[in-house]
Amino acid sequence: MKYAYFPGCSLHSTALEYGESTKEICRKIGIELQEIKDWNCCGATPAHQTNRYLATALPLRNIAKAEKMGMDMVIPCAACFSRSKFAQYAVEKDDEFRKKIIDAVGLPYEGKIKIKHLLQVIAEDLGLEAIKKKVIKPLTGLNVACYYGCLLVRPPEVTHFEDAEEPQIMENLVKAMGAEAVDWAFKTECCGASFAISNAEAMMRLTGRVIGDAILNDCDCIMVACPLCHANLDMRQQQINDAYGTNFNIPIFYFTELLGIACGIPLEELKIGCHLTDPFTILKAKQLC
Repeated sequence: MKYAYFPGCSLHSTALEYGESTKEICRKIGIELQEIKDWNCCGATPAHQTNRYLATALPLRNIAKAEKMGMDMVIPCAACFSRSKFAQYAVEKDDEFRKKIIDAVGLPYEGKIKIKHLLQVIAEDLGLEAIKKKVIKPLTGLNVACYYGCLLVRPPEVTHFEDAEEPQIMENLVKAMGAEAVDWAFKTECCGASFAISNAEAMMRLTGRVIGDAILNDCDCIMVACPLCHANLDMRQQQINDAYGTNFNIPIFYFTELLGIACGIPLEELKIGCHLTDPFTILKAKQLC
């Protein structure tokens, strides 16, 4: 199984552990990632707030490069996935706009490939039964709150996830690892994303609600598939505690990290030590490290 791989900016920097755990787990389970040469930033939050053409041209250039490789495109970052799917959607719906964007990109584009989040590649293309066969250290007794956030599943006509309100792909993957997925109400709510820069109070309020509901439903950790979500939930807990008098101290894992542990990949190779909220206490308590 080969895919054109778009890591995005975060997986080479602030979400290094997501990037490293992605490469390690894909190598372990037999998914070959061929990184797109000379890829560029997808535009993330700033581009689509300022310029529609730029917000479409930036990700479409990466998609065109993947198409030239003759492979479907896999993206681990929910924000990059969202912007890339929006770009593809925009040029499919407007022929005149499509011509302008392709001209600006300067590369041929025919819309022949699919854009998939890494979750879809692992759980659907490879399949859960194949994952179960790779698990050598089941995450027995670990209660996981699966957090999708808002960008991964919405809007459904663009992202084409199985359900925008009650997705189950992460829960099914958690069960394949041998862990338990908790039932909770905030798994597709927004954490505030980049409001951490422009409106910290709004971010803390939204992130605090997400963490609070997960804890209320007796989870041991929260599992994410987005660098922005991880940053807010992992980095901001003490800030939220200081602002609202809470006592949050819950580990936040990328799904690739938990899957890597279940498949026997050493913690140092998964870069779990990069987390700010202690991830090791719960892993030791569950005899997973």
